[in-house]
Amino acid sequence: MEPFYPLHAYVCDQCYLVQLQEFVSPDAIFSEYAYFSSFSTSWVEHARDYCCLMIDRFGFNADSKVMEIASNDGYLLQHFVARDVPVLGIEPAANIAKAAVEKGVPTLVRFFGLKSAEEIAREHGRPNLLLGNNVLAHVPDINDFVGGMKRLLAPGGVITMEFPHLMRLMSENQFDTIYHEHFSYLSFVAVERIFAHHGIALFDVEELRTHGGSLRIYGRHAENADLEVGHRVHELRQREIDDGFLTLDRYRGFDEQVKRTKRKLLSFLIEAKNSGKKVVGYGAPGKGNTLLNYCGIRSDFLDFTTDANPYKQGKFTPGTRIAILAPSAIRDARPDYVLILPWNLKDEICAEAEYIREWGGRFVVPIPEVKIL
Repeated sequence: MEPFYPLHAYVCDQCYLVQLQEFVSPDAIFSEYAYFSSFSTSWVEHARDYCCLMIDRFGFNADSKVMEIASNDGYLLQHFVARDVPVLGIEPAANIAKAAVEKGVPTLVRFFGLKSAEEIAREHGRPNLLLGNNVLAHVPDINDFVGGMKRLLAPGGVITMEFPHLMRLMSENQFDTIYHEHFSYLSFVAVERIFAHHGIALFDVEELRTHGGSLRIYGRHAENADLEVGHRVHELRQREIDDGFLTLDRYRGFDEQVKRTKRKLLSFLIEAKNSGKKVVGYGAPGKGNTLLNYCGIRSDFLDFTTDANPYKQGKFTPGTRIAILAPSAIRDARPDYVLILPWNLKDEICAEAEYIREWGGRFVVPIPEVKIL
């Protein structure tokens, strides 16, 4: 029998951190992982831009050291390698770390925390740049994780972390990004408090378009006064406070918003199927499984879904048992509608599968509400 787990997000009435309970262990999720970052061309380009920005802004060179936590298949560090900046990846999934090493990105297979940070510092030294993209939300013990960064970072070093912004998640109804792999849902006010607790000051923040709206925070040791706290930190903190992120009422209103989105998506699918239309999915991301299971969408609504990642092809979506095929199956099936499950990549997917227009096919995105493109 397929296992199911409760999915409930809770907010702390003291620090306003939004978290899930740990029903699924990180070992079960990440030890063999199905997400390879390099299959998204736009994400690899985002990583290249980041590398150039860091080198230009902070002057990293052959005498520097860059470490990435949850470095995946080397999608990002490869750009530093190309610029002759020494790197080290830290990645818990052995199958993905192997792909990084094959790209020429040295990678340790290890979960990150206080203990491993001390081991890495002893074995490999301390980095001038310590980064993590979409990992901060993935750790159940966020204090152990941030404490580890404090231990590992070089005295004058910089930390950058990217993660989906809770403010955008709630305002744009991105409830499908709540799933067991993401233990925390992070506002800036909550993150700033966590980092300050461990002696790390956030001196800058950028708002990004990635993953439906993310933050890139910049941290440094609290005692390092050389990097001044910029105006964007003060502005975003105040904007969240003004929007109610330090009040419980702000979080309570999200529930009904989510239910409305579910009803709209099901209404669209019921009408389409009753009219004899063929509907398939594009992508098999983690967020898609929250959407499909919460809405009760199975193969009675979606004939199949597809994914560019060969690792997922030939398998089924968890819980809803929708077959995952190669993208070429869309051309063979000639569906009327293609439901884009990784809606954050809709521009990239629409360009790749533009050929559906040949037979009058149309793309559909489910978030923030159903929209036919």
